[in-house]
Amino acid sequence: MKSDFYSKIILTGWVMIFVVVAACDSSPPAANTTRNSVSSDRATTIEETFENTDDWETISGRWSLEKSGGRTVLKQTATDNRYPVILLREPEFSDVDVTVQFRPISGKIDASGGIVFRALDGANYYIVRANSLEDNFRLYATVAGSRRQIASTKVDPPQIGEWHTLRVVAVGDHIQAYLNGKLLIDHRDSRFQSGHVGLWTKADAVTQFADFKVLGVVSKNSR
Repeated sequence: MKSDFYSKIILTGWVMIFVVVAACDSSPPAANTTRNSVSSDRATTIEETFENTDDWETISGRWSLEKSGGRTVLKQTATDNRYPVILLREPEFSDVDVTVQFRPISGKIDASGGIVFRALDGANYYIVRANSLEDNFRLYATVAGSRRQIASTKVDPPQIGEWHTLRVVAVGDHIQAYLNGKLLIDHRDSRFQSGHVGLWTKADAVTQFADFKVLGVVSKNSR
């Protein structure tokens, strides 16, 4: 009897763990979901081809320029930082539409690429990321350096060594995120209203970035 009792407890525990893990991921938005858009008549456009990094501030990691496939890309190569981050110095944006191509090169702990947006500084920001070692696409809020998952969707892991496209559109508290042209996250969160945009990796991920584009409404906080 005692053995059956403990077996039931263990089984119940595993079921609870499974339910919690499963609850982390949601289905992608319906095909007819209304797409966010930034009002172009109020917006500023930035297209970064990475001819230099004068307009960027490295928060952590090792970011450098190199030639790849006939174009200049930005590459993050540090493998001993928790969250390598680089931010565009100016301007800051409220409503924003950011797109970048990323190519995961290597990583055993992590092989990811991400877009930072509405960053107050290097420790407080939103990040949307894809990881070639995991079958999920996620939106996080980093607060005081601590990362908190706020939305996630199951995906086929993006292939290492291939180029992929990330996009995030944030209008007010409405955040939508895309991977390779497909809308996968549709979420509302209001903790950050405006801030810098930038790029992100994690742990030992070595990643290239190219064709960084921003359409955004400049925040009153910008200089």
